[in-house]
Amino acid sequence: MSTGRFSLIVHVGAWLLATLLLSACRPGSEDGDHGPSQASSQKYDRTLYYFTWSDYVDQQLLDGFKERAGVNVVADTFSSNEELLAKLQSGAGGYDVAVPSDFMVSIMARQGLLATLDTKKIPNSKLLSTRLQTLPVDPDHRYSMPYFWGTVGIAYDSDVIDSAPDSWEILWDPRYKGRISMLNDQREVFGVALRTLGYSLNETAPPIIEKAKHKLLAQKPLVKAYTSENYDHLLSAGEVVLAHGWGGAVARAMEERSSLKYVVPQEGGTVWADCLVVLESSEQKDLAMEFINYLLDTEVAIRTTTRLRFASANGEVRARVAPHLRENPAIYPRDETFDRLEWMVDVGEAIHLYDRAWTELKMK
Repeated sequence: MSTGRFSLIVHVGAWLLATLLLSACRPGSEDGDHGPSQASSQKYDRTLYYFTWSDYVDQQLLDGFKERAGVNVVADTFSSNEELLAKLQSGAGGYDVAVPSDFMVSIMARQGLLATLDTKKIPNSKLLSTRLQTLPVDPDHRYSMPYFWGTVGIAYDSDVIDSAPDSWEILWDPRYKGRISMLNDQREVFGVALRTLGYSLNETAPPIIEKAKHKLLAQKPLVKAYTSENYDHLLSAGEVVLAHGWGGAVARAMEERSSLKYVVPQEGGTVWADCLVVLESSEQKDLAMEFINYLLDTEVAIRTTTRLRFASANGEVRARVAPHLRENPAIYPRDETFDRLEWMVDVGEAIHLYDRAWTELKMK
């Protein structure tokens, strides 16, 4: 997973404006010109356009597909699922493969943005980890293939906090005022509050969402930053000692600061997957599926997991990566942890309740 999930309503307008201004130099401008990237693809008969999280771009990875298939790959990036959705809704075409997170797959499918996959053209789909073979958002892989997956938990500095936190409530502890970070992610932040209150992170009842909002308002004076992009740097620099975050980013911070640890509290948390999809607007769907198959190749996946510290959806990878990676619970959670994990799903019209509550939290 890599990189945050902001409000579907509050931020879409801003992204629509930004993407329209940028459309002249991005794939899919109205005159069909692919802008600056066109020159780089002249050597090749075909070019595939890839829309993904910034962390996931690796030129060596793209060059590997170029060598294998004789296809130039041009990558463009987004920083949230909402940015991805807003750009596609604004009419920007030209992309072939994108990487939405699990809950966004169902939203994009419902809006007719995704092509149907042919698993016969993605033979590496047979290598998917057992736990990822039936995602709630797309159980038959009609529209998506899992790519990376992981958990959301608490990173803590063991030089400051002696024992592993067993509850999300530590993020409300006044002793750590100004040294706590939360993801800048509406659903994930509300998910924490909901779990502390004993509810599902997919709650839709208005009174319960309101209760979660008040709990988060009480926490806000303690929070140094709501950030989905640099909490690993805050952790490694010692500026925060507690961080709500995605395990893979925490694992990268551990490389810089050995006292950092990671835990999923007893109340439970999110298990997530970023997925590979083919856009309905793509004019080269078979090539797009060939690229997805390449990304799920075992040798390719070993390299990407080693670089990113996110667990590959390829079930063969765990046994093949270095021991310090497969034994790190920030990357690969223990089996017993799964009993308290929950997939995030599309909450339908209740998203408007989250939007309003999130706006109020951020404005106060």
